[in-house]
Amino acid sequence: MSFDRSKKPVWRQGYRYQYEPAQKGHVLLYPEGMIKLNESAALIGGLIDGERDVAAIIAELDRQFPGVPELGEDIEQFMEVARAEHWIELA
Repeated sequence: MSFDRSKKPVWRQGYRYQYEPAQKGHVLLYPEGMIKLNESAALIGGLIDGERDVAAIIAELDRQFPGVPELGEDIEQFMEVARAEHWIELA
């Protein structure tokens, strides 16, 4: 089954993406706690705005980091994990 790159990811209600100085990185805050994102996840998370679809996020990161062969697949994998963990919804 292929991933639908036309879907627009949005953070679930109650989830907030932000930079946390105490963590020296980006985190995802939610009512029960906090998730510290690694650098790659933070870059993807920063582009989740409810307006861009997955294809646009891939295109933007490909522009910033040209020549990364598995970039699209890595972003799809992040989206799948984020959806499975209920961090995002894909509309």
